[in-house]
Amino acid sequence: MTDTLVASPPTGQEPHPRRISSSGGLSDLLFRHFLQAAGVTVLIITGAVGLFLLFRSTLAIRVQKTKFLTTQQWQPDVHRFGIAAIMFGTVVIALVAITVSTPLAVLAALWISEVAPPFLKRIAIALVDLMFAIPSVVFGLWGLFYLQGHLIGVARWFATWFAWIPIFKVSHFNPTNPLTSASVFTASTFMAGMVVGLMIAPIQCSIMREVFSQAPVGEREGALALGATRWGMIRTVVLPFGKGGMIGATMLALGRALGETIAVVLIISPAYKISWHVLHSGAISVSALIENLYSDASKFGLSALFAAGLTLFITTLIVNFAAATIVARSRSGAQSD
Repeated sequence: MTDTLVASPPTGQEPHPRRISSSGGLSDLLFRHFLQAAGVTVLIITGAVGLFLLFRSTLAIRVQKTKFLTTQQWQPDVHRFGIAAIMFGTVVIALVAITVSTPLAVLAALWISEVAPPFLKRIAIALVDLMFAIPSVVFGLWGLFYLQGHLIGVARWFATWFAWIPIFKVSHFNPTNPLTSASVFTASTFMAGMVVGLMIAPIQCSIMREVFSQAPVGEREGALALGATRWGMIRTVVLPFGKGGMIGATMLALGRALGETIAVVLIISPAYKISWHVLHSGAISVSALIENLYSDASKFGLSALFAAGLTLFITTLIVNFAAATIVARSRSGAQSD
């Protein structure tokens, strides 16, 4: 038997890992500089957009100052305007959309990656990817002329049985009166959020499916070999592995929902007031406000619209930074339960 002697570091000194370096050629150098230039270009464009919005909105912000964040009305020509109700409607529509799209996207992604047979999986992936190509105006028209009419019964049911929850309460609605007009439920935050939620679900589904499909095969087979059911394997291996991807996909979809324009414009009826009643007719979002008023706005009105756009821009940046932080901390795939 031969003993192997391993040299130990001198007393009082900790071993240091050997640094690995490579002297790349011209192609590696060009590639690295190209990536750096692309990253810097993105930052420059983003900063330029923010500076442009800030410059064009300076006049309105100078007049309203902090009242711009607290005023609900939108009458810039008489210097009585603010983003409070508009931003509130934007966030609520986006939250309704995420509430609708997230369970749908998770279940669809799990079915495609874990349950569907190979021939159905290819068809489902192609259909989900093709949904990205559908213009938002098509979703808006479909929601306005078809989906909204079929969702009135759902909204009425929520208003009848869950009116004790403030967000589901509808003013001037009597559930015992069958002649109550259905118009109280149309053009609401709920209707707009449902349509936007169906628009962003394919984005979430596609990202989640890619993450779920990369779960380690060894851990999958190990869980099944130990007697776990398919759902048990998904719950203990696939979902923990894809946690970061699920969060990232949801936050990315939230950013898309915050800025959706045409579908929201076609469905909602503008109402410049903060309302917690998501089923009641009347709402507004920043993108819908700009779309509705841009063509007829005065010079000062345009500055006010740019200020609203600046608020949405900052909000979107905050959401994206929060998503990056959450994903970095969750470390998708770092561990499974």
